[in-house]
Amino acid sequence: MKLINKKNKNYTQVFHLFTEEEWTKTSKNFNKNLSNFFTGKKHEIFVNAHEEGITYFIGLGKSTFQNFEIQQVANKFSQSQKKNLQAVPTLILADFMTEKQFEEFVKGLLIGTYNYPFEKTHPFWNAKFELHFENTSQKKLDHISQRALALSNGQITCQDWLNKPANLKKPDTFSLYLKNLSKKYDLKYTSFNRKKCEELGLGAYLSVNQGSAYDAAFTILEYKTTAKNAKTFGLVGKCVLFDTGGISLKNPDNMHYMKSDMGGATAVLGTLIYAAEMQLPVNIVAILPITDNAISENAFLPSDVITAYNGKTIEVLNTDAEGRMVLADGLSYMAKNFKTDYLIDLATLTGSSVRMFGDTCGAMFSNNEELKNILIKTGDKTNQRLWNLPLWDVWKDDIQSDVADLKNISMKPIGDCIVAAKFLEQFIENHPKWAHLDIAGVAFGSVGYAKEKAATGFGVQLLADLIENYH
Repeated sequence: MKLINKKNKNYTQVFHLFTEEEWTKTSKNFNKNLSNFFTGKKHEIFVNAHEEGITYFIGLGKSTFQNFEIQQVANKFSQSQKKNLQAVPTLILADFMTEKQFEEFVKGLLIGTYNYPFEKTHPFWNAKFELHFENTSQKKLDHISQRALALSNGQITCQDWLNKPANLKKPDTFSLYLKNLSKKYDLKYTSFNRKKCEELGLGAYLSVNQGSAYDAAFTILEYKTTAKNAKTFGLVGKCVLFDTGGISLKNPDNMHYMKSDMGGATAVLGTLIYAAEMQLPVNIVAILPITDNAISENAFLPSDVITAYNGKTIEVLNTDAEGRMVLADGLSYMAKNFKTDYLIDLATLTGSSVRMFGDTCGAMFSNNEELKNILIKTGDKTNQRLWNLPLWDVWKDDIQSDVADLKNISMKPIGDCIVAAKFLEQFIENHPKWAHLDIAGVAFGSVGYAKEKAATGFGVQLLADLIENYH
């Protein structure tokens, strides 16, 4: 997709955008019968075929729309009209649009091309497809194009890995992919196998990995900028490629969805791609503790006591509370070995957060008022919303163990997402700016491109916006 600041004499394809107010104002310039079919409501599409070609009337809804709503409209338009769209120079008519809004529109068009397995077959990826928009200078259009491409590359990669079936994303295949990605984007790549993890004392992560037929791969990716005095973001993504629940076996009814248990890691991956392609003036350290949670004669057992990387002992009461085990070591390894300004972990962690929020927002916990507010604001802006939940010390009583420092779940049937956050707090080594995002309900759900639940890409735009604007 090329963005060009020009206007030809004739176009066989035109995208004409309207708010409801714009349509009311200008509808008299069109065939009067059109108003029977089109009113400018959000997601309304009217295909107007005429001698010169086709004009797509695209409704954006009320003029008080938020910018992310334009991306939603473009995304749905891209998906639903795929079979009709032509790879030809296309005029965009939208005089009321700001530069930022136009950027959201282009992002939506590109992200809307996604389906699994991703290949660039959509007309928008054809070299002959050009968008002509006169309202913005060529220099700005080039910048918009770069940002939209970087974001869609990040988000589409995130969605594609999350949607892969379990047999196509074993620890070795994902590790190899990350190794090659690091070469491509000049990231520093480090990965610890089981033997090395044992030497380092990454016991909480290893307890989950010990039942796996695949070697451990505790992976660290570092993106470095040349900018002076740059802030450093530490990102830890839960990377359980498939979660059976281990010995505390999950109910089989929806277990096929457990290929999505790496949603935290894929959000981090998409963000890294965006940062690297945009050459953002920040440093990022990403820790992805890669494993599956399998059942075997070596699998960890309920009642095992494990020693984590920071020396704390953990009584395992439920092997399906494995996400907090791998994150515990990911967080304390980050805190002890890297100096970061912000420490953020993302995880498809608890059914409790899904029961609380469904697919509306992620659950957020933070020990820092400023970071909390920035995340909420960024979530509202990108429509990847978060809701803040408490980290009161009263919850700490629920994870006290008789035989270890901590236990990995409370036996009470309530508030597990808070209990999990309180557990993780014991492994941040007093980091002053930490946030934990439980994205279990929002990373995988109803999407326009698939019949079943599938990857939403949640987290990529949230983190990309955060890192770009708060450094």
